[in-house]
Amino acid sequence: MEFQHRAFLSIGSNLGDKIENCRRGMDALIAGGDIRIRRRSAMYRTEPVDFRDQDWFVNCVIRVETGLSPLELLERLQSVQRKAGRPAESMRCGPRVLDLDILLYDDLILDDPRLTLPHPRMHRRRFVLKPLCDIDPDTFHPLLGRTAQELLAELPEEGQQVVELE
Repeated sequence: MEFQHRAFLSIGSNLGDKIENCRRGMDALIAGGDIRIRRRSAMYRTEPVDFRDQDWFVNCVIRVETGLSPLELLERLQSVQRKAGRPAESMRCGPRVLDLDILLYDDLILDDPRLTLPHPRMHRRRFVLKPLCDIDPDTFHPLLGRTAQELLAELPEEGQQVVELE
């Protein structure tokens, strides 16, 4: 397997042992041998956004290399989530054992019914941009023409607290 593509993935959990859920999710991603984790941010305790009546999350971001296409990668993420106990249909922005999202895949811009790249809300999410800046603050958002660091600097902290855990 060639690892010619670079992707950034967001990992989160707000049910059960949140840190362990994130770690198990990362382990499951690399178990197939066609995804390699190259960098991982710190883990953060993060305030829920949109649906606020739920426990805080634990979030991190990883940079991976893979030979999988974007849709194959999405299928892998969804499979890992299901095996972790997340139902295929769950409330958007609601509580979850494991949440895996593709933020960026190379510099690809994709608008498919199953997947939009870059992630359509990443630029408004402190829980995504702060850990992304940990590992690559100069990552470029191909639609907005701004770096992750520039996007983070524009976001208010109010309502989006992000506290480093490790």
